[in-house]
Amino acid sequence: QPPAFGFLFDVDGVLVRGSQPVPAARRAFQRLAGGGGRLRVPVVFLTNAGNCLRSAKARELSQAVGLQVSPEQVILSHSPLQLFRQFHERYMLVAGQGPLEENAYNLGFKHVITIEALRRAYPLLDMVDLSRRPKELPPPTTGFPTIEGVILFGEPVRWETSLQLITDVLLSNGNPGAELQDVPYPHLPILACNMDLLWMAEAKMPRFGHGTFLLCLESIYKKVTGRELKYEALIGKPSPVTYRYAQYLIQQQAQKQGCKAPIQRLYAVGDNPMSDIYGANLYNNYLKSARQNQGQAGLQRSPQAASAQAELSLELRNDCNNSVESCESILVCTGVYRHNSDLPKTPEAQTGEAVFHGHRDFCFDPSLLEPSYIVQDVDEAVQLAFERENWS
Repeated sequence: QPPAFGFLFDVDGVLVRGSQPVPAARRAFQRLAGGGGRLRVPVVFLTNAGNCLRSAKARELSQAVGLQVSPEQVILSHSPLQLFRQFHERYMLVAGQGPLEENAYNLGFKHVITIEALRRAYPLLDMVDLSRRPKELPPPTTGFPTIEGVILFGEPVRWETSLQLITDVLLSNGNPGAELQDVPYPHLPILACNMDLLWMAEAKMPRFGHGTFLLCLESIYKKVTGRELKYEALIGKPSPVTYRYAQYLIQQQAQKQGCKAPIQRLYAVGDNPMSDIYGANLYNNYLKSARQNQGQAGLQRSPQAASAQAELSLELRNDCNNSVESCESILVCTGVYRHNSDLPKTPEAQTGEAVFHGHRDFCFDPSLLEPSYIVQDVDEAVQLAFERENWS
């Protein structure tokens, strides 16, 4: 029988640890593919990584799971940015690492300015590293375009340089070479991808993620201006924008596989309670809200929607049908989460050992951190979903 369900698989901590595949990953995908070598169930890989191309991530995943993965099955943290077309014609400053310009152009942005290009244009801005300070006073910069927005793709390499120059752009309204006058507020629009405070690689302890960089930028901006840094949209897990986009791709995969039955249930498999479980549960709430308010256009407004722009993008320009009824969260123990680790239960727990690792703009709701199921690894997660669906 055709499946009425699909999988959203996190990558780091679920399928791989750094560059090393998790042993259960191949067993899980042998189960998903059966004997034919082709997936029998629609699958999307939903990762907060963003410092690579979708094609490169697809090749990496193909090696890890032992099956051919197409770029169309991969959602990086920045992938939903192609929906934000109102910014595609603006001059956008991009921060992060990897193929930043290529990613931005592939997403539809026409005018891309990197931190390095900004640093070269205004060499007096980057002053922390003594070895990079100019030895002579450079000539005035002319002809450099006014920056009209900022895209934070992921954690950069030189945090001090990116923190300084992004702050300069916000304080100067896109003209960092000008003498500072009144600080504009609200500031230029910021699109931020990947809110993960921590992530799991080969090391025994979690590593800093882009969420840690965002925390630094927010703290600096508020300390300097006395005002809160605002985001036009927060993209990547646990943002509902990202899960809505994942639903759209799952339904595309089902059509390509010839599945005539509508996809009704999603199983989101992850290792990070804050991004994977919180995000899946939050989206499940959106789906419930949509069913309860079918007479209204779109989903109910929520403080976690980040902005009106993000809310508009949830509709994916009417490309996504509403057959999906639920998004169930499955937590594995091969990454950030461990059986003996504590999930915070109350806001007061933030003052103790258990702390809330979520982004500032997402409310602390203990129920959203509780997975539908906890299993040992991704192979057990696939078995569980098959049992739930009575599907062989």
